[in-house]
Formats: sequence, structure tokens, C-alpha cells
Amino acid sequence: MVDKVTWQKAGRVTEPGRYMFRFGWLTVTAADLKVWEQFPQAAFTLVKIPDADPDAAEYHLGLFELPTGPSS
Repeated sequence: MVDKVTWQKAGRVTEPGRYMFRFGWLTVTAADLKVWEQFPQAAFTLVKIPDADPDAAEYHLGLFELPTGPSS
């Protein structure tokens, strides 16, 4: 199971919407895209949406982390 997803792993989607990935459906909002546009390496936590159908995994993006690099 995937815990976090980056813009690259999400296929660099450019529009808000609902997208099918190997782990299930992912809903990306305009606010999520703004974060990725400003911080392309940000990794969002996947949040599973409770659903009556266990075969239809649905996720949205939760908190994000920025990669840490060496301090200068």
C-alpha cells in the first residue's frame, strides 16, 4: 500500500478531479495542486475515505511534507 504520494507519482495531474491509480481512486483539489505548483517535491499523505464498498478504495490528499535537504 502507498502511504504518501508526490506530484510525480500522481502523474503530474494539472486539473482538480478524481483519478484512478493502482491503489484506488484519488481526488485532487485545486488547493492540492497549488501546493504542488509551489513545492513540486511535496509528498501528501493519502487519507482513505470510508466507503460502503470495500472494493472501491477512495482517497484524498491530507497533510503534506516537504523534502529536507542539506543545510547551508
